[in-house]
Amino acid sequence: MPSQPSPAARALATQGELTQSEVDRVVEETCPRDRYQGRKVLLIVPDGTRTAPVGLLFKSVFSRLSGATAALDIIIALGTHPPMTEAAICDRLEISADQRASTYKSVRFFNHEWDNPAALQVVGQFSAAEMRELSGDRFSMDVPVEINRRVFDYDELIIIGPVFPHEVVGFSGGNKYLFPGIGGPRILDVFHWLAGLITNPRIIGNKWTPVRKVVDRAGAMVPISKRCLAMVVTPDKRLVGLFGGTPETAWDAASDLSDQTHILYKPHAFHTVLSVLPPMYGDVWVGGKGMYKLEPVVADGGEVILYAPHIRDISRTHGEKIRRLGYHCRDYFVAQWDRFKNEQWGVIAHCTHVRGLGTYENGVEKCRIRVTLATGIPESVCREINLGFRDPATVRSEDFAGRESEGVLLVPRAGEMLYRLKNPPEWARIE
Repeated sequence: MPSQPSPAARALATQGELTQSEVDRVVEETCPRDRYQGRKVLLIVPDGTRTAPVGLLFKSVFSRLSGATAALDIIIALGTHPPMTEAAICDRLEISADQRASTYKSVRFFNHEWDNPAALQVVGQFSAAEMRELSGDRFSMDVPVEINRRVFDYDELIIIGPVFPHEVVGFSGGNKYLFPGIGGPRILDVFHWLAGLITNPRIIGNKWTPVRKVVDRAGAMVPISKRCLAMVVTPDKRLVGLFGGTPETAWDAASDLSDQTHILYKPHAFHTVLSVLPPMYGDVWVGGKGMYKLEPVVADGGEVILYAPHIRDISRTHGEKIRRLGYHCRDYFVAQWDRFKNEQWGVIAHCTHVRGLGTYENGVEKCRIRVTLATGIPESVCREINLGFRDPATVRSEDFAGRESEGVLLVPRAGEMLYRLKNPPEWARIE
């Protein structure tokens, strides 16, 4: 567990959501203006695939620090997601084009460039011995740690982002906005595949996972002062918790509240789940969250239907790689590792997470559940990548509503609430 030098400043909504004054108080306690005189500050914020009032926090920070700082800029923590346009970043920050051209004209916007070696700088390295310890003997290899080199133009980094249950690290947020948010592909691939080996049900919604240990250790390698404003946000965008401090302390407190806010417990498993993906998920790469958050409550032999007529791409960044690999269970890849070891490990991890648990014996793959796409992706492509197909025009969400006692579950806005069984099976229990 990382050291925690001071408790997080915090605000919790007792009724409804936090007020502006409560948000401003946490921002002031975390980032007092006199600390930033003449300093250059880089704000790290998520892209549009996370529900959060990022603009509320951005405006509060800006109103307190602008005029004191020598620079106050934004970088989008894309991970490997596609870059955002200027207009999309304005939407993320909840500012108009006119405000961008006037009030916020001094703020520079940057997208992370994970696939541009010239944009990255090595900050450290995990030794084989460290990686063996952190991974629970799953890996033994030297792993360089790279981060966007722009951070070295600044005196302090301020992370602004929400915390949710997450399929790779357990709970998102904190140092995860550095790695993979603005990190390089090598460390990203290693810890994503580490999560793939452990499997989604044993990672998601569990706090001190091996992957969190890797992420926090990597964060400690970045030799720049860091602050974090960690939000806990409901799917309808109500800010119910805000914690400020170091990336470790703020995340620690926020993840405890996320555990209470974002996990729903069901008394029995479901044979059919309709997972309705909101528009913020533009491809299966991010829309897979509608599977990750629901896999723990699907009965053996059951089906998850990812319903998203707006999705027409497997992945805007990794589509060709996924079409070559296909979606398969972990054991399929592990049993044939010599065939797949030179592929991008982070992509393999995504493929296993979307397909879910299964076995591969004597050349035969048997997955625990079925995963069906009801999207704009053609049936031929769905079959090619080893997923089921359903014409979205034949899906009516009302046909799935009110039938939980029959083993049918409708999730109207999937992707951020984690569903678990009150009495989970062995495969869903943390190791």
